[in-house]
Amino acid sequence: MAEQLIEPRRQLFAPALGQAGAAARLAGRRVLVVGAGQRRSGEAEPPVGNGRAMAVLFAREGAQVCCADIDADSAGDTAAWIEREGGWARPLVADVACAETIEPLVAAATQAMGGLDGLVMNVGIANHNPFGHETADAWDAVQNVNLRAHMLAAQAAAARMTAGGSMVFVSSTASISPQSGLPAYETSKAALAALARAVAFASQTNGLRANVIAPGLIDTPLGREASRRRPARAARALPFGRQGTAWEVAYATLFLLGAESSYVNGQVLIADGGLSIGAARSSDD
Repeated sequence: MAEQLIEPRRQLFAPALGQAGAAARLAGRRVLVVGAGQRRSGEAEPPVGNGRAMAVLFAREGAQVCCADIDADSAGDTAAWIEREGGWARPLVADVACAETIEPLVAAATQAMGGLDGLVMNVGIANHNPFGHETADAWDAVQNVNLRAHMLAAQAAAARMTAGGSMVFVSSTASISPQSGLPAYETSKAALAALARAVAFASQTNGLRANVIAPGLIDTPLGREASRRRPARAARALPFGRQGTAWEVAYATLFLLGAESSYVNGQVLIADGGLSIGAARSSDD
């Protein structure tokens, strides 16, 4: 991969490959990442997922990290990666579709780390129901994971965070486009912007912030699975002739989580290489 480190025309540098040096940007911080595992893949060398890249990067930058996921083994794998690199991590298990699990999850993370300075909500599901074929139960299932869980986790975190804390909700560029054809997913992700504004507005007197990161087409196990279901997703022209990497999403989230974004509050950062503004080219241009 060394020859890929510097490709300015493709905006491909060491951070995009998870190979940049650390700078202690989260030294002393205590962060809970919900959705820190990743989808199982049959590939011999699958790409890293967004949640795992975030957890590993935050630990590299000096944070203690609680890695929560519905999949205990996957959460454990993320924590083990961090520990192999000399970081501090604890795996936690929770199904955020169940509202009653969220308060205990945040409490357990806070106790394990001796406090809480950061929360990243990287959880989301989708159904495959287009408009005209949606059902109440399927709609509610998506909203409960993609929106209600974020609200409940934010409330639980805000009650425990000290001044200077930050929360980041992971949305999607589906929040600004109807092209996925999945209204439950699109609306749930769009609503995270309003939720972040509400949390930011209510929490600023306590010195807390809340923002949203909205990734575009990212090369992750989940992204590859989506491309297999919809080949046109992978075949389209892309910014810089490539999909993004989970490390690029992680670095954007790191910015929102850390002190460098101290005056950024209630905002949405779109990380799609410019796809949403029509910036794209074929891979061989």
